[in-house]
Amino acid sequence: MNLKKTIRVLVVDDSSVVRRAISDALRRDPEIDVVGSAADPYEARDKILELKPDVLTLDIEMPRMDGLTFMRILQKHRPMPVVVVSSLTPAGSRIALDALEAGAVDVLGKPTSAWGIGDLGTQLCQRVKGAAAAASLNRQFAAGAVPPPASLVDSTRFHSRQIILLGASTGGTEALKFVLSRLPDGLPGICIVQHIPPVFSKTFADRLNETCAFEVREAASGDEIRPGLALVAPGDYHMMALWNNGHYRIVLNQSPPVHYTRPSVDMLFNSAAVCAGNFAVAALLTGMGSDGASGMLKLKASGAATLAQNEETCVVYGMPRAAVELGAVNRVLPLDEIPDALVRAVLTRTNNNSTKTSVAQPNQLNSN
Repeated sequence: MNLKKTIRVLVVDDSSVVRRAISDALRRDPEIDVVGSAADPYEARDKILELKPDVLTLDIEMPRMDGLTFMRILQKHRPMPVVVVSSLTPAGSRIALDALEAGAVDVLGKPTSAWGIGDLGTQLCQRVKGAAAAASLNRQFAAGAVPPPASLVDSTRFHSRQIILLGASTGGTEALKFVLSRLPDGLPGICIVQHIPPVFSKTFADRLNETCAFEVREAASGDEIRPGLALVAPGDYHMMALWNNGHYRIVLNQSPPVHYTRPSVDMLFNSAAVCAGNFAVAALLTGMGSDGASGMLKLKASGAATLAQNEETCVVYGMPRAAVELGAVNRVLPLDEIPDALVRAVLTRTNNNSTKTSVAQPNQLNSN
């Protein structure tokens, strides 16, 4: 007899077609129980009190009260995990990121049709499960909680093969913002994989660019990975690093999802294990599932420095836990210690004159 508690979900969207499509997709998972739906925040308020859901899926653009306003009220008076399901537009993605800053756990792009939502059923179920597992953290890591480091380091002191790799999923947008905003300019090039939908990834990169000491932008295939630049994997594209003609370059493709997601942290980490070896420094932050764990093990085997966020500061201690249990992590740290640890790890590799790495053979860049 299976006594595992099912996750009670309330679906909030002003479109009856979308409500039905989301509900049908979630009901295919035996671990999820859709207890009801609501057409606007006022109806949702009453149903939350009546049905006591564990997780809310929430549209942003609704009549009478928008989803962002409702999010802020909800997190103040009755905090609960929320997965934002928002339209794939620049305006929708900006508001969705505002919702993440206000306390939403995750965001998923709303396709243009009910059939499209059905196609995203697996991702939707994974995001809801991640939200259900989310820890209720206080805002000890809010912006300004820790003074940022010096705004500039001498980029000429680093080896041309050095690279920094970051991976995250559920809760990762805020964790990445915390880490990146506390890193100085001039560090080796940074590659970031956050599980995030198309359009949202560019908005996320643009927002990081406003808060960081260095340039942050969405990656394009063929981009050079260089000091003073952080590149965010585009939603729906895997991102890999390739050493080519004396520089690291970005390779993007749309090969099948890995761990139900595209982009995948494993794809980036695996590529860097080949072309960067022990010149790489990698960190795995909060997230549901195990993406990044096997790639981090390959990085560690190649001599890279590997860090993972600890359970106490993760929104969801899934991806870091998987890496720790696999033996892939050199150090497990709270979020507020990761920026300094990244800088120290990079400097350690700079000063290690015996550093060696396997050199990947140049390949033709491919954006398919």
